[in-house]
Amino acid sequence: MVNIIWAAMAIVGILYAMFNGTMEDVNKALFESADEAVTISIGLISILVFWLGIMKIAEKAGILQILAKLFRPVVVRLFPEIPKDHPAMGYILSNFTANVFGLGNAATPMGIKAMEQMKELSGTDTASRSMITFLALNTSSLTLIPTTVIAIRMHYDSASPTEIVGTTIIATIISTLAAVVVDRIFYYRSIRRG
Repeated sequence: MVNIIWAAMAIVGILYAMFNGTMEDVNKALFESADEAVTISIGLISILVFWLGIMKIAEKAGILQILAKLFRPVVVRLFPEIPKDHPAMGYILSNFTANVFGLGNAATPMGIKAMEQMKELSGTDTASRSMITFLALNTSSLTLIPTTVIAIRMHYDSASPTEIVGTTIIATIISTLAAVVVDRIFYYRSIRRG
């Protein structure tokens, strides 16, 4: 459905440009933005590689294990049907830690592994309570250090590219609490119905 919406918007835009006589401007904007997208992507790769390196150093130094121990009591309460020593718990903790540092690309493979492990636990193709909770938390954006946004702001010569960290932390707290509350409301509501 989303593909149809995007295709329709592109077609309407092109038809409007053709009838309005601004097709040359559309072509110019198209190629300039494509060039800029490649430039930004290359800049983001360097930032991502830097933070992945920092994550690897943190892992070797034991900092990730400390963060995992710090998050473990909260994660165990959020996912009560997952045994504490199950591999899914490790993948969930790794995913959350990577997301906290704004490394969504690094967190994605761990999130997929966590979902696979939770699917094995549930033994069904239907989403389990843990899977829904995990998806809600990941959707809420567990970011404290938005490395990608900082990199984009640096690319555009922002006077203070890191000034968004404070608002990011506030937004993360609010969105994460909202995700947990909504998840629990729907969970307890489904128990009452069933």
